[in-house]
Amino acid sequence: MVMQEIINVEDVTREDNEIRLNIYHLLAHLFRQAPDQDVLNWLATLEVEGDEDNGMAAAWSVLKLSASKTKPMQTADEYQQLFIGVGRGEVVPFGSWYLTGSLMELPLAHLRQDLRRLGFERQEETKEPEDHIAALLEVMAMLVDEEDTESQKAFFNRHIAPWFERLCDDVIRANAAVFYSSVAALAKQFLTIEKISFTQRPW
Repeated sequence: MVMQEIINVEDVTREDNEIRLNIYHLLAHLFRQAPDQDVLNWLATLEVEGDEDNGMAAAWSVLKLSASKTKPMQTADEYQQLFIGVGRGEVVPFGSWYLTGSLMELPLAHLRQDLRRLGFERQEETKEPEDHIAALLEVMAMLVDEEDTESQKAFFNRHIAPWFERLCDDVIRANAAVFYSSVAALAKQFLTIEKISFTQRPW
């Protein structure tokens, strides 16, 4: 698969949406759990289009290189230290934490209302609150897949845009982050493009 820049245009093509869908799925998977060898191998063999001066192309190249030099045991240890830890990890990947300084606060209640309105139900086996960054990216992937542009814009602007940059910066700066610094850099580049696009596209 060739990964490339998402171009900000007024008319979003089906190919653009397919790329966006794939990136949302990938980032959700990487923030949900540490990658296994198959995922690392896939990342290490990506074809990357675009000039290195292009932010997305550069981020893909760094992630590709990082995946080629990383073993699953390393990413598992890194994920544990970053996001789980003893008590809590070095980074807390929940919207309520970034928006209020605490978990299980009002932003989570608003999110749950919006999820019910969109027809999404919490899976019984899921332990984390719904404002985990992986869960939010999974919802965005489903909305992209449904081509529900108004819901994409509203959901992103309310539940992701206010805090994703701080999360990504915290991961990039975290002491435990090696592989995940490249994941966070890619997430920041992509979600920034999404943020700008949702501002400029005449939905």
